[in-house]
Amino acid sequence: MRMITQRRNIAYFVLIVLTVLSLLPFFVLIINATRSHAQIQKGFSPFPGISFGSNLVKLLSNPNMPVLKALMNSVYVSVMAALLTTYFSAMTAYGIYMYNFKLKSAAFKLIMMIMMIPTQCSTLGFLSLLTKLKMIDTLAALYIPAIAAPVVFFYMYQAMQAMLPYSIVEAARIDGCNEFKIFNTIVLPMMKPAIAVQAIFAFVSSWNNYFVPALVINSKAKKTIPILIAQLRSADYQKFDMGQVYMIICIAIIPLMIVYLFLSRSIISGVAVGAVKE
Repeated sequence: MRMITQRRNIAYFVLIVLTVLSLLPFFVLIINATRSHAQIQKGFSPFPGISFGSNLVKLLSNPNMPVLKALMNSVYVSVMAALLTTYFSAMTAYGIYMYNFKLKSAAFKLIMMIMMIPTQCSTLGFLSLLTKLKMIDTLAALYIPAIAAPVVFFYMYQAMQAMLPYSIVEAARIDGCNEFKIFNTIVLPMMKPAIAVQAIFAFVSSWNNYFVPALVINSKAKKTIPILIAQLRSADYQKFDMGQVYMIICIAIIPLMIVYLFLSRSIISGVAVGAVKE
């Protein structure tokens, strides 16, 4: 019993240390968002400043930084990307999992091969395609490509192997349901935990995406939050304001915190999908 108690205390201690290390960057971010540029340059202080309001006013009144518009753009793009990537990836996984056809194995391997290719390697062809489709400087160019997501497909395929028995689909077919209705009314509700966790990850990935928007978006009204953060951070040194930088980062993480707080149970249950297979 003494050994068990000691191990438990050590485990608690390690967890407490890891928790503190995880929350420390957020603490520094919030504290610096309340301090002025001159105070931040003097070094870190654990005590909050009195410049939170002035930093927020300066940021929102900056004509070159349409923060609220960028926030709305990021929310719209991230929500659309999460919906499209989960729905169509689940549909693709359902087709390969449930149907038997000659090129089934080749199709699965091809998707896995595409998953191994970094995004940067296909950037030139991607931009060329967007130019031909006249989608440069459009928000649609940021979320429509999310339809093809090999990583999400692979996760959904693994989840279907663990959660979706063939017998349920066969029973629905015998009852006269068409394939599209089976997928929408039977398969999707059964896959809710897996879909929820992938939607959350897709939302966060799209929210933090800087590489593609920086290449595609040109107009000020269509910029997203990561572009504004980079733009503010790379401003002229004479006009550079660290208080505004910390403030815009603080604003940028609020939607992510809301998503995790309200959907934390879905993340835990969704990650566990497939861990135990009957």
